[in-house]
Order: sequence, then C-alpha cells, then structure tokens
Amino acid sequence: MKKHFFGFLAVLLLFGCATDRQKIQTVFYPMPPQNPKLQFLMSISTEEDLGKKKDVLMEFLVGQTIAQKQVARAVGITTAKGKIYVSDRTFKKILILDLDKKEFDYIKDEKEGQISSPGGIWVTEDGYKYIADLTRKQILVFDAQNNYVKAYGSEEQFAKPMDVVVYENKIYVCDFDKHQIIILDRDSGKVVQTIGEAGSEEGKLYKPSHIVIDKYGSIYVNDSFNFRVQKFDSLGKFEKTFGYQGDTLGGFARPKGISVDDEGYLYVVDTAFENVQIFDGETTRLVLFFGGFGPEPGSMYMPNSIHIDYQNIDYFKKYIDKDFKVKYLVFVGNMLGEHKINVYGFGDWTGAPLPGITPQKIN
Repeated sequence: MKKHFFGFLAVLLLFGCATDRQKIQTVFYPMPPQNPKLQFLMSISTEEDLGKKKDVLMEFLVGQTIAQKQVARAVGITTAKGKIYVSDRTFKKILILDLDKKEFDYIKDEKEGQISSPGGIWVTEDGYKYIADLTRKQILVFDAQNNYVKAYGSEEQFAKPMDVVVYENKIYVCDFDKHQIIILDRDSGKVVQTIGEAGSEEGKLYKPSHIVIDKYGSIYVNDSFNFRVQKFDSLGKFEKTFGYQGDTLGGFARPKGISVDDEGYLYVVDTAFENVQIFDGETTRLVLFFGGFGPEPGSMYMPNSIHIDYQNIDYFKKYIDKDFKVKYLVFVGNMLGEHKINVYGFGDWTGAPLPGITPQKIN
C-alpha cells in the first residue's frame, strides 16, 4: 500500500511540474515584417503565473483542488520595485503581487481603514499608497508597511472619486459625478483647485474616469462621456485633445485607463474595442494600437486599467526576445477572461532588418 501511494504521489509531482509554467507564444505589435515596437510577454492571473508551485501533495490528501490566490477584476494597476499593486473590485482588496517571493498578498484593511469599493491606486516614491474608494467617497492612504494612515475627503467633498494621482505635494482626484479634477493639498487635505465642469467644450469634462500626470506635471484626463482625453498644463490650463467619438482607429467607444511614458506617448485603453491605442504627445496622432478581442496571446477581454513601468524589466527578461530591447513594461488589466493582467514590453528591434518594409520609428 505504501509503495503504491508513493508511486502515485510521484506521478502527481511530475504532473504539477509540467503544468505550472505558461507556454508563451511570441507576439509583436506591429506584426512582422513591420518593425516591432511592443512584445507581448505574459499574462498574470494566479500565483502559478509568477512561478509559485502547486502543493500537489495537499491537493491529493484533501481530495480536491485548492483555490489559488488570483486576480478577479483589475480596475487599477500600479507598481513599485519588485511589486505590482492591483485594485480588485470583486475582492474589494488591493492585491500585492510580489515578484521576488512569487506570491500574492493583499493590504490588510481593517476598521477605519477598510476598503469598500477600490478604484484607481497610486504609489509614491516613499511607498505610500493612495486609493480612490468609490463607496466611501474618500482617498485612503496606507504607508510603506501597508498600515492605514488616514483618509482624505468626505461626501461633501467627493461624489464618486474614480482615480487618484499624487504629484509633488498635491493629490489629484478624478471625480466621475462632479465632472471635475479636485486637487488637494497633501498636508492639510484642503481643496486648493478644481479643473473642469460639466460640458463638452474644451476644458470641460463629462464623467471623467481616469487621470495621469507626466514627469513635467502636465495632467491627462480620460473625459469618458465626451470620448476623448484632454491634456492640461501643470496649472490646469487646457492644452489639447486626443481622440474623438468613433469606430475608426484614433476614435473611442468606451475609453478607460490612461498612462503616459517619459517621452510623452499617451496610452488609452478602450473597453469596447478591447485594445490600447498609443498617441503621439506632440501631434495627438495615433501611432500604434495593440490587443484586440480573442483567445490569442496578447488579446484582451474588457480591459480597464493600464500602467507603464520602468522599474521591473529584469523580472520579465526570460520572456523577452533576444533581438528586442525593452525600454519599459506596459501592464493592462482585464476585467473578464482567464488572463487578468497582460504584460507587454515596449522597445526597439535590434536584430537583422525585417524584410518587406522600411523600419518605422517611435522614438
């Protein structure tokens, strides 16, 4: 009996080792023979995708599959060195994907720090997490050790805070129902400025859902029900518009998460088109799109959030093509489907020239 048990256990262990790694198909955007600028690297949905091993012995002993820690509905993504933070609307938690330990955890929110309906999340350089809570109508703050610190705002101050960004000593809150960006002093919590009001004219907003600030302090807002992204300067003055309502490339049907790289390229998620479009920051012209619906690697299923990351490239090196030099990572969160967080690398092709077309440049 003991001999048969250990023989069966060995089969289980071998099976576990064979199935705990993703088989990744190399996918580039644009597709060869065009000069690629993005490579799909992998998807993360469970601890196993990070390399966590199944406890097949425990599964055998208890007679059932143990549920793995997983992402359910990613509505916000940000990163720090060695970690990915995911705002999960289903679990009502901020998940912590630890790239060193290859495991999932979450911020332990309790009592006055309890998270009710998380939206956007921002992590500062000193490790503080700022979380927009739609139900509490507040911005919750946790320190570098993930302890609750304080909450900004109230029902009188915010109606539906969807997203948050911290820049220098100010907190920028994207309020969906007030049609405004509400700016708070980080020390006092007092409102120091608002940007926008309900309307469709330049500088006005209607149901803004996401916000990002570039390294110069310029503010980008997803003006969702006006089907555009508006850019304001650091003082809140309108500068330009990206996109329009439409079903052609460069247009939007259901724009959601936005992000901007250090060179000014703007990334916009569209939940309806299930793709991401990249716009030139100077000309506002569309330069590339990627994703699309389907089961293929790199495809999306109701994407909502996006984040550009320069810190964690080394953790994904094994997935990067030897002839492709990655400058930064792009994380896209999907609300449905089996693959909840898609990871892409943006960079340059360094191999032999691809036949059939003159290489394109996105500097």
